[in-house]
Amino acid sequence: MHDDRSLVEARLKRVLDERVRPAVYPESVPLEVAVWHAPGEPVPVAEGLAAEPEPVRVGARWGAPWGTSWFRVTGTVPDEWAGRTVEALLDLGFDENMPGFQCEGLVYRPDGTPVKGLNPRNQWVRVGAPVAGGEEVRLHVEAASNPVILDYHPFLPTRLGDKETAGSAPQYTLTRMDLAVFDETVWQLVIDLEVLGELMAELPEDSQRRYEILRAVDRALDALDLQDVNGTAARARERLTGVLSAPAVPSAHRVSAVGHAHIDSAWLWPLRETVRKVARTTANMTALLEDEPDFVFAMSQAQQWAWVKEHRPEVWARVRKAVADGRFVPAGGMWVESDTNMPGSEAMARQFVHGKRFFLDEFGIENDEAWLPDTFGFAAGLPQIIKAAGATRLLTQKISWSQTNTFPHHTFQWEGIDGTRVFTHFPPVDTYNCSMKGSEIAHAARNFKDKGVARHSLAPTGWGDGGGGTTREMVAKAARLRDLEGSARVVWETPRAFFDRAEAEYPEPPVWVGELYLELHRATLTSQAATKQGNRRSEHLLREAELWAATAAVRTGLPYPYEALDRIWKTVLLHQFHDILPGSSIAWVHREARATYGRVARELDEIIEGAQRALAGEGGTPLVFNAAPHARAGVPAGAAATPSTEGRTGLTPREGGGHVLDNGLLRVEIDGRGLVVSAYDIGADRETIAPGRTANLLQLHPDFPNMWDAWDVDEFYRNTVTDLTGADSVTPGEDGASVRIVRSFGSSRVTQVLSLAAGERRLVLDTEVDWHETEKFLKLAFPLDVHAERYASETQFGHFNRPTHTNTSWEAARFEACNHRFV
Repeated sequence: MHDDRSLVEARLKRVLDERVRPAVYPESVPLEVAVWHAPGEPVPVAEGLAAEPEPVRVGARWGAPWGTSWFRVTGTVPDEWAGRTVEALLDLGFDENMPGFQCEGLVYRPDGTPVKGLNPRNQWVRVGAPVAGGEEVRLHVEAASNPVILDYHPFLPTRLGDKETAGSAPQYTLTRMDLAVFDETVWQLVIDLEVLGELMAELPEDSQRRYEILRAVDRALDALDLQDVNGTAARARERLTGVLSAPAVPSAHRVSAVGHAHIDSAWLWPLRETVRKVARTTANMTALLEDEPDFVFAMSQAQQWAWVKEHRPEVWARVRKAVADGRFVPAGGMWVESDTNMPGSEAMARQFVHGKRFFLDEFGIENDEAWLPDTFGFAAGLPQIIKAAGATRLLTQKISWSQTNTFPHHTFQWEGIDGTRVFTHFPPVDTYNCSMKGSEIAHAARNFKDKGVARHSLAPTGWGDGGGGTTREMVAKAARLRDLEGSARVVWETPRAFFDRAEAEYPEPPVWVGELYLELHRATLTSQAATKQGNRRSEHLLREAELWAATAAVRTGLPYPYEALDRIWKTVLLHQFHDILPGSSIAWVHREARATYGRVARELDEIIEGAQRALAGEGGTPLVFNAAPHARAGVPAGAAATPSTEGRTGLTPREGGGHVLDNGLLRVEIDGRGLVVSAYDIGADRETIAPGRTANLLQLHPDFPNMWDAWDVDEFYRNTVTDLTGADSVTPGEDGASVRIVRSFGSSRVTQVLSLAAGERRLVLDTEVDWHETEKFLKLAFPLDVHAERYASETQFGHFNRPTHTNTSWEAARFEACNHRFV
């Protein structure tokens, strides 16, 4: 037989694109459309429904950046459509090349009950199946005109990232508002042909199965009258029955599909928009659950559940019912899918405390897994926190994004700093937005690193971030892939069911010890310094507030501020989300974060001051409260006392220019450039600065990575460096025991105060940067006279060791690292 593969495959593509897919909706009539543009921020549902809209035509431009428009669509089902399935097709101007990241809508009935979301690849609303003919249709759409920021040139600066700079130009064109007949037979034929065509493309070119599918597809296309697709679709489907019913081989890889919509709690949109994104997606998923009995959906982030409960009670009622049915599943047990590198010990624990408490209080459900598909690496202290929270499992796929090294396992035990292990799975499908394409399922099976000892993997399935979650097309594809020769087997399962199965078949998986380092997105450790500073300051103030408020409650009876501290903790935990704290969100998000941290600090300061006043009582003796875990200035840890004035730091001129700080324990020489040329440990009788080097050296590097400016810093940035050795002034501090240094460079200015506290072997650097540079990276060098193969780095509830060398590609890739308070 002649080789006609390319001919048949090209035929399939064109017939699908130009004849079969268009025939899914063979008849349509336009709907009447009117619109009301809400002024300013989004309005309550009742207000949007009651507004008086003005008529608008398809083709009209609508939607200022970040605006809200309420569309009213009305029409009548034609009498001649009686007995057929009818849907409304509502295209707000979507770009179907992107499943999300653009305008969205939530459809309501006139009484305010939600129907489903509208998304780029989910634009239909069922009217009747079947209809009687003559039904009046009236729907309302709350449409969000979120601008496209992650466009085809995603690294260019844009003013659309903040409502204050985005302007008012309409962003979208109303594209289609119709009632249409839905031909389910043709739709099923589309799914048949897509599944077989995608599977065929993944099979070896010389395989028997590939040719069987090829011949069956060719016969089906022969049976299809291209002038009467709707009348001959059933006949074409019959020609495919044989190849679709052939079972998978017994050793086929098994994919546990979990309905999923990864929704970033903030990223290319502000927090307030995420509230609505979650409502749209949950409305979609509860509707799909009603239509598809085998489908299950999992949603993480207790904060997002809480938003639905608070802001969309009409959607929340449907969610509660679906949870009670066991098919809408809380996942992860955390308040948000947080960053895990930078949060402190207590905050990381509170992510689980508050997340688990919400799901227990609302549903009586306790999660046994951490669900973090998109977090930028995982600190070595995390396993013990997961285990202490009552969980034993972890899911993520982000490490597959690493640029240099390929992780050797997909299923393994991850061991933390204290020896705690958690059963961990990286989905080999390498995405948290699986769409059930044949290429994805084939990749999962081929890519799976644990063949021969395990055969199960998980696939989070659905469009996130405004894509609306899992679609009916994905569910239909999964049904065909349940037991299909040449493919992995696909079954819908909850995360718990998958993990139970995976652990049972792989009781002794390999062990990975230490951090799970992402060899990408390293700039998230430094981007948006004000956000990071606000987080750390908030963590410290929360600890102080709880310490002194609890002490005051016990000793003086002062009421403990439970509600205020609970609310503040949840605010801080929300802002540890993996696109807020890492600095990878739009300007609007970080502007609001700075303001939020300011409010948090003021409120916590009031709580701390009130508790301290209650503890201090009446009297005129000045007291210092020490919240540190060690004594400071003569004040014991966790106590209040009059500070000691023993010892002092001397400040003398340095020969050759500069100053010398000496407290009897350390002698620090600062030259006329403001650089530390000596830090002599008097008790140990040794110099700590490396020979011939200077410390406190500010260094400026270019910051222009190959991709993802806010996320990435590439290793080549270190090839170019400018040492900032010039100083505007180097002068004694006002206290007579410190040195003040001012430097200017470019359009920026750095002010430093270097001081030695009496009785401590510690040089303190207070640095304030007035930053006005672009595409620059500022670092501070402190070369020490220490030779070591490794260094200890603080992480949550302990420390772990990192190598100082680059013997292997794994070590070389870790050129940026997160260290908490000490190394």
